[in-house]
Amino acid sequence: MHMAKIGMNLVAGRISRATEAVSPQFGLINLLKAGAAQLIVLHHLAFYGPMADHVRPLLPALIDWLGTSARIAVQVFLVISGFLVAKSLTPSGYPGLRDPLGAIWRRYAKLAPPFIVATLLAVVASGVARTWMTHDSISAPATLSQLGAHMLLLHGVLGYESLSAGAWYVAIDFQLYALIALTLWLAGLVAGKRPWLWLMPVVIASGIMFSLLYFNLDADWDNWAPYFVGSYGLGMMAWWASDARRKPGAVFLLVLMALVPALVALVVDFRSRIALALVVACVLFLFGRVKTVSDGQGWSVVNGLGRISYSVFLIHFPVCLLVNAVFTRFAPAEPQWQAMGMLVAWASSLLAGAFFFECVETPLGRVFQSTARRVVVRPLPA
Repeated sequence: MHMAKIGMNLVAGRISRATEAVSPQFGLINLLKAGAAQLIVLHHLAFYGPMADHVRPLLPALIDWLGTSARIAVQVFLVISGFLVAKSLTPSGYPGLRDPLGAIWRRYAKLAPPFIVATLLAVVASGVARTWMTHDSISAPATLSQLGAHMLLLHGVLGYESLSAGAWYVAIDFQLYALIALTLWLAGLVAGKRPWLWLMPVVIASGIMFSLLYFNLDADWDNWAPYFVGSYGLGMMAWWASDARRKPGAVFLLVLMALVPALVALVVDFRSRIALALVVACVLFLFGRVKTVSDGQGWSVVNGLGRISYSVFLIHFPVCLLVNAVFTRFAPAEPQWQAMGMLVAWASSLLAGAFFFECVETPLGRVFQSTARRVVVRPLPA
């Protein structure tokens, strides 16, 4: 417990330094991202690795909930991503995007480099863990084709086993972004010079309906963007509906266009993940644009955890795998010892995420985003 407390203190220090110059921010979004990231780490700790198996007799209800229901926290990231992609690509909801290929490349340059580094670290961690324990959470040695598919974010659609927990989400986020960018461009071609303000909301609302009433009901689609368009689209509609410049009637219509397909889908087949996505979208509609000033220790930590959430998401699996291996090999198989191991893994994941953000994600982001801006991609007609 003492080791875990030290780890948490170190994380808090790193986070505070990482947020000193950031103010104001979307505090609610950072809070949601921070909380969802913790649940994902704890879910993987409960689902993968032998420590949770030893702790289950001590805390059966908690471990079972973390190992099953906590995974739907990923819906928070999907809705927030849709909310922010609407903010960046089409803040007012107008159709058209001048350079969709450039936008897609910049998204890849943001997501892929730190993901590739984390994947390579997961391969190394699996090799080390394999020498200390035998468990289903350890992947088989990676092949070159498997690594190549991961680098292209195509491992899911090509049928390769993921080398790290959560790798599927990065690929899906990229697919969704590319789908929206191309949809905006095509909608711009259809609209031409006509100011069709309602074209994109209608398209996205239709996408939500088809996703929730067809694709999301078939698990065979879970490696493809249409399976997740429902949650992503709810986030986009929340951004457009929360625009204070819109008339009340327009806001009501946008809210209705998002709520109706989601509620119908829940009546047809209730899914807790979709219910959570709808709740998050409603919260973002009401408070998502509110900015908070980081003038207190509490908000400083929240904003810092929000900023490093992607790094924590990427790096936590190899860290948890190694901690599992160490406690399996060297610690007694007692629930109290293994529970301490889970706390150490959680704290170590946050600390590793803070270091990964500062030493990998941020520097690589600067390099690749700079490269992405210099790459000449001939814009497609708008």
